[in-house]
Amino acid sequence: MAAHQEKKNSEERKHKSTQNNVQTSQVQWGRAWEVDWFSLASILFLLAFAPLIVYYFIMSCDQYQCSLTDPLVDLLTGTTRLSDIWNKTPALTYRAAGIYTLWVAFQVFLYVCIPDFCHKLLPGYVGGVQEGAVTPAGAVNKYEINGLQAWIITHVLWFANAYYFHWFSPTIIFDNWIPLLWCANILGYVVSTFVMIKGYLFPTNAKDCKFTGNFFYDYMMGIEFNPRVGKWFDFKLFFNGRPGIVAWTLINLSYAAKQQELYGQVTNSMVLVNILQGIYVLDFFWNEAWYLKTIDICHDHFGWYLGWGDCVWLPYLYTLQGLYLVYHPVQLGTANATGILMFGLVGYYIFRMTNHQKDLFRRTNGNCKIWGKKPQYIECSYMSADGTKYYSKLLTSGFWGWARHFNYTGDLMGSLAYCLACGFGHVLPYFYIIYMTILLTHRCIRDEHRCSSKYGKDWNRYTAAVPYRLVPGIF
Repeated sequence: MAAHQEKKNSEERKHKSTQNNVQTSQVQWGRAWEVDWFSLASILFLLAFAPLIVYYFIMSCDQYQCSLTDPLVDLLTGTTRLSDIWNKTPALTYRAAGIYTLWVAFQVFLYVCIPDFCHKLLPGYVGGVQEGAVTPAGAVNKYEINGLQAWIITHVLWFANAYYFHWFSPTIIFDNWIPLLWCANILGYVVSTFVMIKGYLFPTNAKDCKFTGNFFYDYMMGIEFNPRVGKWFDFKLFFNGRPGIVAWTLINLSYAAKQQELYGQVTNSMVLVNILQGIYVLDFFWNEAWYLKTIDICHDHFGWYLGWGDCVWLPYLYTLQGLYLVYHPVQLGTANATGILMFGLVGYYIFRMTNHQKDLFRRTNGNCKIWGKKPQYIECSYMSADGTKYYSKLLTSGFWGWARHFNYTGDLMGSLAYCLACGFGHVLPYFYIIYMTILLTHRCIRDEHRCSSKYGKDWNRYTAAVPYRLVPGIF
């Protein structure tokens, strides 16, 4: 969800047709065509161990008070056996299965059946039917952008239940957290398997499929670019944004409710996590139309990496800070809490303004001002598979003159703020910043490899103008 969740604008610009023999770079779209030994080894490792990693983190909190070392020590010293840990793990229950089924069905209903009305009420919000970027086959998909509406409806019902209807306890998510994990895994594997079969037998667009001939790679990274059922149900957009990200803030609210139930108060650290991560989630949905231009939608195919990742990895590992604070409540000093809040807000400001500058530059084709000045840029061209020549302008002004992925820098600052709110008692809540640093650094390199293939010599001119990736003067 990836992380759920990447936020880099694609660089689609004005284009015009040319002859196929024009000498320009051949664009590389989507994932790799060929699989090297390192990629295959990485795929096999993730398929085998990613579900175990998630289980280990959640089990450590449930049985070992969030210690990541104590389970290993017990196993190595013979104090406990794997079977003992497994036998203490809550099993799948009919209650959890019912909760999860209703949850996913409700999000599907909100996604497919209720056209967006928020764009008619909220100034500046872009919703309703929007077009995505051009696919490798030259198609332009349309999407019903209604994620903010789904988030609002869901949370209004959540608070209505908590304060008026009392149909279920606000701690329902925490109380069923491990049984719900089994449900999320089932959905992740079912969806991933279905879209692979669909890619072979009845693809939405056969020209947008990629087959490497390696079963494991195709299963993980996906075959279809935009698998769909019907006119509007797009697997990639739905699972990237719903149900995992809508649930993110509900999960944190359930943690806060559990803290109130156990200790009679909600600590300021839990409030900080709810606020900072809530801002992140709301930003995602407010800019969902912009998300159609990101690398997730424009380049990634839909397979286990996104299907299982958005069902399991994102909701279970991106919310570790709140889970940790249920077991280890932290009351920060006023100065520390204020400092962490400001650090997180500055990170969000950098993240949002960096993306805003790129979006403004793209929408106006460079006819705008960045920091009060006419923007500077590198003009590039590339060729699509069908022989069409496209033009791009790569911004080198504002934050984009500081580093080529400075939006990721702001994202990492926000990620660190979530972790700092938990204090320094355990390493578990810091998994998020470690993971995000690895993920975003890898995506910088992956994206730049694609851009180098796409733009050729023009990309060399761009990297000469903006030499740093994430941290000016360092990296």
